[in-house]
Amino acid sequence: MLHGLISSRRVVSHWHCLQQCRNVASITTVKSGALDDVISAFRSICGEDYVSLSDAVREQHGKDESMHRCRPPNVVVFPHCVEEVSALAKLCYSHNLPIIPFGTGTGLEGGVGAVKGGVCFSLRNMDQVLDLHQEDFDVTVEPGVTRKALNAYLRETGLWFPVDPGADASLCGMAATSASGTNAVRYGTMRENVLNLEVVMADGTVIHTAGKGRRPRKTSAGYNLTNLFVGSEGTLGIITKTTLRLYGVPEAMVSAVCSFPSVQAAVDSTVQILQAGVPIARIEFLDDVMIDACNRFSSLSYPVTPTLFLEFHGSEKSLEEQVSTTEEITQSNGGADFKWATDTEERNRLWKARHDAWYAALALQPGCKAYATDVCVPLSRLPQIIVETKEDLIQNKLTGPIAGHVGDGNFHCLVVLDPNDQEEQHRVHLFTERLARRALAMDGTCTGEHGVGLGKRALLCEEMGPMAIQVMQGLKDTLDPKNLMNPGKILLPAEL
Repeated sequence: MLHGLISSRRVVSHWHCLQQCRNVASITTVKSGALDDVISAFRSICGEDYVSLSDAVREQHGKDESMHRCRPPNVVVFPHCVEEVSALAKLCYSHNLPIIPFGTGTGLEGGVGAVKGGVCFSLRNMDQVLDLHQEDFDVTVEPGVTRKALNAYLRETGLWFPVDPGADASLCGMAATSASGTNAVRYGTMRENVLNLEVVMADGTVIHTAGKGRRPRKTSAGYNLTNLFVGSEGTLGIITKTTLRLYGVPEAMVSAVCSFPSVQAAVDSTVQILQAGVPIARIEFLDDVMIDACNRFSSLSYPVTPTLFLEFHGSEKSLEEQVSTTEEITQSNGGADFKWATDTEERNRLWKARHDAWYAALALQPGCKAYATDVCVPLSRLPQIIVETKEDLIQNKLTGPIAGHVGDGNFHCLVVLDPNDQEEQHRVHLFTERLARRALAMDGTCTGEHGVGLGKRALLCEEMGPMAIQVMQGLKDTLDPKNLMNPGKILLPAEL
């Protein structure tokens, strides 16, 4: 039944696109001229109602959830299929118009801002689950499909997609930013879970990074084009389909909360749990400020000390072993107030509190905004960087609860600030740069999962070094010779 539904949707969508794109050949030869002529051509491709010059629509598509702000695009288009995306891209290429892909706008590094104006490709109307292969544990989706929508679609199949960045983000957008989240310690990031991508290049050419229709679990065939585009943030092409790994829904799940006397004790427990071979699904760290904020916001009553949120997946028998080993390890490190959550409602309440950490931080200072950092360091350096970061916050009179995917060495400092206080904004900016450089000095990275976007371009240069940046720029120049694909992101402009 599922395959029949998918097939019928695909036929209708494909027919619509063919009808809309029959005049593409003539449209893409339109000569450079007034913007009105280009917009008329856009409307010929995707329909009168799917091209917007509205100030409100343009503003909405010129920003994400970050503190970064820049000019909105000149126009927003809403294609329905890859044929339309390709036709629109060809037209932009012939008129030298920048292209900015847009999914759900949940990014945190200014990745969708129209630095040079241009055309925003809002991909929300491409929202089909195209191919589900239950026996092979894979699925192909369009950019308008979010992670929650996919898991709702999979509910009756016994399968799920575990990569969970918190926000209900577009799955193709998650591929574009190499997103991860709370389940990454066991299931990996998007980079480990994308099997193939359909990408529209700057000139409108459509490629499949692992070959059209290919979906093997592994391959040694040629250059790894799939991983080249995963994390490229729309600077090399527009992802119009992604084929993803799926996993069996665990027979049982158990969550737990445990308080510790220090950051060191919490991280030591994490390392020892991983060393013991416990296949833990989630292990999240919250510092005392963050757990206090979550207590207030989510009506919880956990001790206000460094805390771990944990979750285990597996069979009933295997969970008993995992829980026993973990409890023994945490107790040996001074862990206390160990509370288990076994029923679904209680587990959901616990993890909702973790996912609401952003809003809990904002509630500490009503009316303020938050800037989310996301550095990542080797596990052994995590206690040191967290302690130094907390000292930095205190010295500079900043409020910054800390939460993170401690099993990966990745953590976020949610710095709360008054958007109207220029002096405080400057202090926050200097703090985030110090934090990133602190991570680099500890053999880490300036971004574990949010991406580079606008905010971390200079830090990327420091992290990668000039030769690696030169190779990246060479790839960009080859695949996007006119610099039309999301210009100004990841790589610093040549003039700077």
